[in-house]
Amino acid sequence: MLTFAPPSPAAHVGASSVHPLRSAGHAPHVPPVRLADPADLPAIQVLYAHHVLQGLASFEEIPPDVDELRARLAAVQAAGLPYLVAEIDGQVVGFAYASLYRARSAYRHTVEDSVYVAPGWAGRGIGAALLGEVIRWCEAGPWRQMLAVVGQGDENAGSMALHERMGFERIGALRSVGFKKGRWLDTGLMQRPLGAGSATLPVSIPVGQPR
Repeated sequence: MLTFAPPSPAAHVGASSVHPLRSAGHAPHVPPVRLADPADLPAIQVLYAHHVLQGLASFEEIPPDVDELRARLAAVQAAGLPYLVAEIDGQVVGFAYASLYRARSAYRHTVEDSVYVAPGWAGRGIGAALLGEVIRWCEAGPWRQMLAVVGQGDENAGSMALHERMGFERIGALRSVGFKKGRWLDTGLMQRPLGAGSATLPVSIPVGQPR
């Protein structure tokens, strides 16, 4: 049975050496957000497995193991993108990251966000704190658009509302593209510009390079 145990002690990545995180001096009501590192992966694996097995926030059906999550973390970091955790009283209560939207080079200025909050911790500002930092990080880089692909339905209404509060617009839907828990599932597409968006030409990212 999956349980949420406190994560292994993690060496916090110094924000000054990688990227500034606004929540380093967080107010009491704002969950502290920091860069994830490999020591967080066991806690992240348990948290994410809950969403894979119990809900529709993820379209995966078999929870990835820690080794797979380690590879995913490395890929996000190699692209210069954020992979963050929210931690309260030594427990990882949420994580979020941005990833390249598509592999083909013309998409290189567009990213997609993913946000997951531990069961029992929804409604406490954790998702907003994580997503806000992901957006801020990406706006400081060469990326110009952020997408969210959110499973539609009552279970994901909170995620849709969160993204709308953070400046995303609903731009469309893909009908019956997923099949999980014995039912066909739609996904909603949401988008927000980063920085100047399409108003100016982007800082060049060489073709074939992630950043």
